[in-house]
Amino acid sequence: QLMESGGGLAQAGDSLRLSCAASIEFFTNYHMGWFRQAPGKEREFVAAIDSSGTKDYYGPSVKGRFFISRDIYKKMVYLQMNSLKAEDTAIYYCTADSDWGRLLADLNEYWGQGTRVTVSS
Repeated sequence: QLMESGGGLAQAGDSLRLSCAASIEFFTNYHMGWFRQAPGKEREFVAAIDSSGTKDYYGPSVKGRFFISRDIYKKMVYLQMNSLKAEDTAIYYCTADSDWGRLLADLNEYWGQGTRVTVSS
C-alpha cells in the first residue's frame, strides 16, 4: 500500500527527490517516514513527518540536507535529498504508522518495497 519511486543514479553533490504513493485508508491519521538500508548495514532512520504535516524529524546523518514533506490530497510523501554523498547509497523505504513512537522505533505498520539510490563520488 506504499509505493516508492524516484530512485536512481546520482553523483556526489546532486539532488534527488523520492516519492511515495500511499493507498492507505485514513491517510491523514498516519505519520509517515523514510528509512534506508545500505549494503551490509542495518536499516537506518532517515526522516519522519507527523500526520498533520507540521512536525518533522531527521536522522543525524541527513539533517540539513534531506527534507520530508507530504501532500494529504494526493496521498503522497516526498523526500528531497540534496548534497548527496556516496554514503547515502542505499535502498530507501517509505513507511507509515499511526503511532509516532512506533514510527521512529522502526516498528511500523506499513512498508513499501523500496527504491534504490546510488551515489557515485
